[in-house]
Amino acid sequence: MRSAPLSSVADHVFGSSEAYTLGIEEEYMLLDPETLDLVQRADTILDADHKGEFAARTMCELFQSEIEGQTPICATVSDAANELRRLRRHLDEVVSAHGLVLASAGTHPSAHYEDQVVTELERYRGIVEEVQYPARRELIFGLHVHVGVPDPDVAIQVLCHLRTQIPDLIALSASSPFWRGFPTGLRSTRHNVFATFPRSGIPPAFRDYREFARYVEALERARMLDDYTRIWWDVRPHPRLGTVEIRAMDAVERVEDAIAIAAFVQALVKRAVQAAPPPRPSAFEDAILRQNKWQAIRYGLEATVMDATGRPIPIRDRILSTLDELAEFTAELETEPMLPAVERIVRAGTGADRQLAVFAETGDVAAVARLIAAETRGARPGVPPRTEM
Repeated sequence: MRSAPLSSVADHVFGSSEAYTLGIEEEYMLLDPETLDLVQRADTILDADHKGEFAARTMCELFQSEIEGQTPICATVSDAANELRRLRRHLDEVVSAHGLVLASAGTHPSAHYEDQVVTELERYRGIVEEVQYPARRELIFGLHVHVGVPDPDVAIQVLCHLRTQIPDLIALSASSPFWRGFPTGLRSTRHNVFATFPRSGIPPAFRDYREFARYVEALERARMLDDYTRIWWDVRPHPRLGTVEIRAMDAVERVEDAIAIAAFVQALVKRAVQAAPPPRPSAFEDAILRQNKWQAIRYGLEATVMDATGRPIPIRDRILSTLDELAEFTAELETEPMLPAVERIVRAGTGADRQLAVFAETGDVAAVARLIAAETRGARPGVPPRTEM
């Protein structure tokens, strides 16, 4: 029997719109065109862009060196693709008009968090006050995909199914192999940085929406949480939007990669909605999932992960197998044309691979920043990515 939800998650809107509608959010860097360093100009850009259709779809973030762009709610991935391309073009024009460069990746390759200016809004001041050092060093950029689901318990079912796909999404989107001017040895340094945030990482496997709501209520009652939007899991329910929000991905350079990953996510959600509720994971399975996440952070698409029994499998093979399994769902969603783009990422590599290739050739972290900026605008400079399996 389903019980009424509690607390700040009580007024959910799950089921208020068509299932599987989606929206895409990207966090962008603002760069100096000569040095390619981050610049603290978000308020300037947003003040200049405060009218017109894009005004409500662009906003500030924690630091003044970044802005967020959002697509509207879209019925299909094709619609979302058109909107995301329009959004990037628009922001590129606005940012360029102010003598700056727009760029997208999981981290800036050489920036220092100590140089960043916190945005003067109560929300961000509150996050810094609560989280302290982890918040002040949170100079990272993400790609978030929202997918509509029909009711709150289904949202939790989707969350529980998608927990196991988090390593795959990290590997597909990895684009943050540098931190403070040095290669870290990780394909997704962004995850390593964000891991120190409270209420981040792999979400708990809740029984149902009521259990999730009880958790939020307990934190609010203890004054440890203002509302659920300060829960930053890799996958989370978003009751006020009626979506499941998938947050595991690095921001990616190429717009076509962002679109392909969004299509992959939408199909994963549809499969999870139509599947039976998963059993609660054993401690063994949960420990394997956490190890798999580390493997993806460390090695990206070169990772070996384990299935629920502990059997090792290359993550590339697992993603390709998942693509085959998703074929019936992408047919229903009319997103089959997107699958080759996901396969292309698997076979050719990610932004992290291309960044590291450029650095290996040049030894110049500024060349990495140039690659990121150029690919964000649609160019294809630098070292060609690997194509062999």
